[in-house]
Amino acid sequence: MGLLLKVAGILSITVFSPLIGVAAILLVRAFAERGDPRAARATRWIALATTLATLALSVLMVARFDSGQSGFQFNENAVWFSGLHYRLGVDGVSILFVLLTAFLMPLCILASWKAITVRVIEYMIAFLVLESLVIGVFCALDLMVFYLFFEFQLLPMFLIIGVWGGKNRVYAAFKFFLYTLLGSVLMLAAILAMIVIARTSSIPALMAYKFAPGVQTWLWLAFFSSFAVKMPMWPFHTWLPDAHVEAPTAGSVILAGILLKMGGYGFMRFSLPMFPAASLQFTPLIFALSTIAIIYTSLVAFRQTDFKKLIAYSSVAHMGFVTLGIFSGNLQGEQGALFQMLSHGVISGALFLCVGVVYDRMHTREIAFYGGLATRMPIYAAVFMLFTMGNVGLPGTSGFVGEILSLTGTYGAATWPAILAATGVILSAVYALNVYRNVTFGPLTNPALAAIADLDRRELLLFFPLIVATLWLGFQPGLVFHVTDASLTHLVGAYRAAIGR
Repeated sequence: MGLLLKVAGILSITVFSPLIGVAAILLVRAFAERGDPRAARATRWIALATTLATLALSVLMVARFDSGQSGFQFNENAVWFSGLHYRLGVDGVSILFVLLTAFLMPLCILASWKAITVRVIEYMIAFLVLESLVIGVFCALDLMVFYLFFEFQLLPMFLIIGVWGGKNRVYAAFKFFLYTLLGSVLMLAAILAMIVIARTSSIPALMAYKFAPGVQTWLWLAFFSSFAVKMPMWPFHTWLPDAHVEAPTAGSVILAGILLKMGGYGFMRFSLPMFPAASLQFTPLIFALSTIAIIYTSLVAFRQTDFKKLIAYSSVAHMGFVTLGIFSGNLQGEQGALFQMLSHGVISGALFLCVGVVYDRMHTREIAFYGGLATRMPIYAAVFMLFTMGNVGLPGTSGFVGEILSLTGTYGAATWPAILAATGVILSAVYALNVYRNVTFGPLTNPALAAIADLDRRELLLFFPLIVATLWLGFQPGLVFHVTDASLTHLVGAYRAAIGR
C-alpha cells in the first residue's frame, strides 16, 4: 500500500478506488448465471467493502493533512493532452467534503441491502461510479478536470432515479438532468473563456488571476447558473422535490447529503476567489434570494403531506443559510456555511433514512398514514427525535453550530437579511416538530401499524455513525474548524483585499 501511495498518489487512489469495486462486480457478473441470487449477494458485499476501503483512504488523508497550511496539499500534476493537465489537490475547504462523501456511501449501500432487489449489480455499479466522480469534483484542481467530474456525475444519479425510483421516476430523472445540464452549459462557456483569457486551466493560478470587472460579471453569472441550480437556490429549486420523492432512499441520501453541496463548494472555490468584484456586486441579490428561500420554502414544507417532500423543502431552506454565510464575506460566515453543509449532509441523510425505514415497512410516505409510532417503535421514535432536533438547530447538535455562525456572519455584513433569515429557525421548528408529533405521538389509530416492527440490527448499525457524527460535531465543532481555519482565513483575506475592505 505504501508503494502504491508513492507511485499513484493518495488522491488518485481515493478518487478511483470505487472503480476497482466496479471491476470486481463486473467479474462476478461475467461468471455468474443470469438471475443467480449469489451474484447479487456478492455484489452487495463487494460494494460495501469498496466503500469502506475508500472511507479508510479518506480518513488516512485527513490524518496526514497539515491544517496549518492554507494551500493545496497532496498535489498531483500530469500532462494530459492538448495542453490540458490532470491536476488534483485538496485544501481545508475540500478535504472534509471528500470525507463526508466516503462516510455516507457505505451507509447508502447498507440502506439498499434489502430495499433494492431488482438489477442489484447495475445499482451497485451506479453508486460506486457516482462515488468516484463526486470525490473527483472535490479534488480537481484543473477547470476541465473539474467540469468532467461535475458533469459526468449526473449520469449515474440520473440512472439511480430513473431506473430504481418511484412511479414517476422517468419524469423526475429527466427534470433533474435537464435542469442541471442547462446551467452547466453556460458554465462550460465561461470555463473556455477563462482559459483563453488567462491562458491556463489551473484552478490555483486562476484564483490568483485578476479578471477585469466587466468580464467578472459575465463569468460570475455563468457559474451562478450552474451552482444555483445545484444548491438549489430559490427559484431554481423546483427539480429537487420531484427528484427526492422518486429517488430510492439511498439516492435521496446522497442527493441531499453530497450533491447539493457542490453548489456551495463551487461558490467558495470559484465565485468568491476568482470573481470578487462581481461577488460583491451580486451579494444583495444572493441575500434576497436566500432570505426568500428560507422563509418561503419553510412555509411550503409546513403544508406538505409527503415525508420526503417535506425534508426536500427543508433542505432548500437550510441551503439558504449556506449562501448567506458564503457571501457575507467574513470568517464567521464562511465557517458557518461550510459547517452547515457538512452538518446538513449528516442530518438530512439521516432523516431520509428515517423515512426509508417506515416506507420499507408500510410502502407509503403519506404523513397522515402514520401516528402513534412511539408505542410500537420506541427506538425509532428516539432516533427520529434526535435528527429532528438537529434539523431544527437545537444546541448540542451539529445543526446549531452552522446556523448560528452563518447568521452571525450575515449580521456582520447586512442586518435585515440576518433578522429575516432568523425567522427561518422558528419556522423550521414549526414544521419539524409538527410532523414529529403527528407521526410518533398520539394513539395508534391506524390498524395497519399494529404489527409494524422497530429498528432491526442492520438499521441500528446504519444510524449509529450518524448519531455519533451529529452529537460529536455539535459538542466538538472545533474538529472541523481546526481543519478549515487556515484555508478559510486565506479565502476571506484574499476576497476582502480584492474588494478593498
